[in-house]
This record gives sequence, structure tokens and C-alpha cells, in this order.
Amino acid sequence: MGLQSISKHPVEGLTLPGHYYTSDEVFALENERLFRHLWYFVGRGEQLREPGDYFVEKVAGENLIITLDEQLRPRAFYNVCRHRGTRLVGEKEGCFERGRIVCPYHCWTYACDGELLAAPQMDDRPDFRKEEWPLHEVGIEAWAGFLLVNLADHPCPIREAFDRVWEKFRPWRLGELRVAHRKTYELETNWKLTFENFSECYHCGPVHPGLSKLSPLRSASNDLTEGLFLGGPMDLAFQSMTFSGRACAATIRDLNEDQRRKVYYYTLMPNLLLAPHPDFVVCWRLDPQSANRTRIVCEWLFEPEAVESPGFDPAEAIEFWDVTNRQDWEVCEQTFDGVSSDAYRPGPWSPTETMPRMFDREVLKLLGHAHLR
Repeated sequence: MGLQSISKHPVEGLTLPGHYYTSDEVFALENERLFRHLWYFVGRGEQLREPGDYFVEKVAGENLIITLDEQLRPRAFYNVCRHRGTRLVGEKEGCFERGRIVCPYHCWTYACDGELLAAPQMDDRPDFRKEEWPLHEVGIEAWAGFLLVNLADHPCPIREAFDRVWEKFRPWRLGELRVAHRKTYELETNWKLTFENFSECYHCGPVHPGLSKLSPLRSASNDLTEGLFLGGPMDLAFQSMTFSGRACAATIRDLNEDQRRKVYYYTLMPNLLLAPHPDFVVCWRLDPQSANRTRIVCEWLFEPEAVESPGFDPAEAIEFWDVTNRQDWEVCEQTFDGVSSDAYRPGPWSPTETMPRMFDREVLKLLGHAHLR
């Protein structure tokens, strides 16, 4: 009998048992109860500008097409032809010619609103009606410039799901910001370890000496303390989170004096991490691939005026957070190695780790394991 079997169930005040991070069965349950039923961040609205523009993302094991219809409304569909199930789109992104999605196998053709327009030779079948065979659609909504999908048959309206944060980030004008840089990381770790790591600064002293000089570690506080959305601010010792401490763009103009002196860190389940700064915003999209693999897409967002201004140079912000990201990802991978060991047993959360503890509690509730607490 392995040592891990001694501590199989969650206990209040302790970290999760190892199988919550390593088990394929737990990951499959997360796909079903979290990633398919919560609003899942897939990209920024600015990635789609004209009718027929598209990109493809994988959510909960499903391949999805995200596109714009003729009315410039975002639409999302399973990347599956209604004829023989062929994958419709193989490219990661592009624009559908003449706004038509054409199956490469038998040329069934769909509009960007999912309507079946053509099905060669199917007119010879008298009971066939094109209107009965549209693409399978997925719920998609825009919030603060982010595109989110929901694979549930009857998803909770996003306005209701995001009620606590619907207006919270308005001063940063997230919907107007533009991506100045995007970077993708491939991690050998469980997605929950990255969420837990982002939620606390107990590790910042030993892991992030550069960050610790820019923001006092003991200044962390939280204004979202339960539910799907967690986090809060930390004080800034300088203008922003860059290697020099200097801002690399003008302060976002709608911020008040207090917001100009802080950096904020929020986790929005199931897969968005958000860090508003005085002069830019960093967001991280987590795409869990398996129990032991996580892809993270990091984006640096700035006001359009800053991006278009002569001499705009976001390098200090990009380099600072790239270094910080890599420091975090390294310890997350090391932690995954540790919790995979038979010698690992749940340990006690520190008083400064209330947010990852609340995150774990919410995960257990969504998995239907809350009674084990």
C-alpha cells in the first residue's frame, strides 16, 4: 500500500491529496463539471475583425471554431461536419473565403451563423432538409473584451455568472485595450497548481526577488474572497511592475489615485488570471491539456493610444513578466513532481494562503466533493 492512500480525502485546513492533481479520472471530472459548464476564456475579441475571421481552440477536449457572422456577432461551433463528422477546419486561424465553411471531405458548406447552405447530391434524398442540419453551436459571449464559451446545454447567463465582477474592471477599460504581445508556455504540471500559485505571495520572497522589490509582500489584501472569482490588490513601491519600476506607457486614464498606486491579482475560474497595473494589464489563459500538462497563453494589454504612439516600447513589462512567469512555472512543475510521489501527504496552509485554500474549496464544490471538507 502506497503512503498516498493514507490521505485520500480532503481535510479542512490542508492542501489537496495528490490524486486531485495527478489522476486522469479527476481531470475527466473537471472537464465535465468545470470546463464544460463554466464560462471558459478562449481569446480576445480583437482577434476577430471581419465576417469570416476565425480561430480554433480546444475546450474540455472539444475542438471549437470561433468566428464572426455577417452581423459581426461572435459565434462558436463544434469543429465537426454534420455529415460524417469530419473536422471542418485544420488551420489554427484565418478567414473563411466568402464567409463559407466548407467540409474538405464532401464539400458540405455552412455559413458563419452555422446554417447549412449546400450538401452536394443530397437533393436526391426526399426526406433531407438543409435547415435540419446546421452546425452544432456553443454558447459564446463577450465580456470586457474577452470571448468566453460555455459548452453546457443550458448555460447560466454570463451577466448572472459574472455579476460580482461585471463592472469591477471598468476603470481599466479592458474592452478597449489591445494586445501588444502574446507568449505561449507549455508546462508539465496540473492546472490547479498554477491557480494556487497565482493566488498567494507566500512564495514571492524566495521565488521572485525582483517582484518583491517592486511591491511590498505584506501589502497583499483581497476584496473578492469567495466563489468563482478571488483576489485583490498589492501596493506598488514604484510606478509599475517593470525591471526599472518605471511605467512603460501613460497611466490608464480612468484610474483613481488609489488604483494608480496598486497592482491587482485576480483568478477567474476556470481559466483566466488577470493582473491590472496602472499602465497595462496582463492576462493569462490557462488551457488544461491533461492532468499533467497545461498550456498558458500570456497577453500584455495596453491602451490603443499607447500602442500607436511613437516610441512605444513595452519591452520592460514583457521581459519582467516573462521572467516572473518562468519562475512561477518552474516551481509549479517542481510541485507537481512532489505531489506525484507516494511520500506526499497534504500539508497545512499558512495564514497568508487563504485564496488558494478558497480556490480548492470551490473546486471541490464544483466536483461534488464538498461534503468531504
